[in-house]
Amino acid sequence: MTVLSTRVLNRTYLRRQMLADRAPRGAAEIVEHLVAVQGQESDAPYLGLWARSAEFAMTDLTGLLTDRTVVRSALLRGTQHLCTGDDYRWLRPTMQPALERMAGRAGRLGGCDPEAFDAAGREVMAEGMLTRPEIARRLAARFPEADLGELALVVHLRFALLHPPPAGTWGHRGRVGCVLAEDYLGRPLDAAPSAETLVLRYLAAFGPASVKDVQVWSGLTRLAPLFGTLRPRLRVFRDENGIELYDLPHAPIEDEDAPAPVVLLPEFDNAVLGHADRSRILRPDDRPLVMPGWSQVHPTVLVDGFVAATWSRKGPLVEIAPFRPLTAADRSSVEAEAERLVGFVAPGEKPQVRWA
Repeated sequence: MTVLSTRVLNRTYLRRQMLADRAPRGAAEIVEHLVAVQGQESDAPYLGLWARSAEFAMTDLTGLLTDRTVVRSALLRGTQHLCTGDDYRWLRPTMQPALERMAGRAGRLGGCDPEAFDAAGREVMAEGMLTRPEIARRLAARFPEADLGELALVVHLRFALLHPPPAGTWGHRGRVGCVLAEDYLGRPLDAAPSAETLVLRYLAAFGPASVKDVQVWSGLTRLAPLFGTLRPRLRVFRDENGIELYDLPHAPIEDEDAPAPVVLLPEFDNAVLGHADRSRILRPDDRPLVMPGWSQVHPTVLVDGFVAATWSRKGPLVEIAPFRPLTAADRSSVEAEAERLVGFVAPGEKPQVRWA
């Protein structure tokens, strides 16, 4: 069984994530390829698409959200993601068992009947677009045995809700409305989950990867039997630690010496959160600098394919915090990319770069 080095996995991963060079592909195509794009922060998907696309403009994603080609909802691990409207129809039912388990922990429904709760929730949401706290308050009036403090989370997890614009658009920090997905899309969701589709689509954008990698990325569990069924249709490698990695049969494996440009990624980017073992892009000793706890994942800078710094921006000023000294050539490349980022988010302003 072929052993893939960390550098081979890194270069392959950059190519699969469209980070080896900016691809001449549209925003909807990139979102579809990545399956689901982290949308915890409204601005982050814009920056993630900019890092991957040679053609991306700010209005592209806003337009896709407005015409419902791309939608925003609770998906992987119960967190906000963007995906295409077409993919949402199978992706949300596939994620629903994991979301239901999260909603049921610690008796969050307070003992009220789940079927009655779901029916009441649909009645409430038929009133029009409401925020999760507004939905929770209306349901609390009908189910006083439920904990009001928990109901907003239960609503978030139990119901297939979408968050129409302006939620999810660049700079939006205000009210996040909720609508039932089937009403908003004008089409029913798939009746059954499709974990096989999820795994194969994941491998196209994140492979080669282990069973645990897929589970940590998605929030689904007990996928080993599915991989056993799929195994004859997949290639199987090992990493340097002997862990089995699965991949699509004809997906390319990159050379470890392939060039890797400097890339600035936003917080919570898919590339950083795509595996249980993130050593293919983030050195284990550096992980606390990127993920210090409290559900934080800082914006990162890739140098030679690996996370080498974090960054922050205030207006036209970008501050870079490297983990270790960089060469003069690498510093120059990082500064040039930071200036391009300012040109994207604040056109007309003079970029400034400061090293922390």
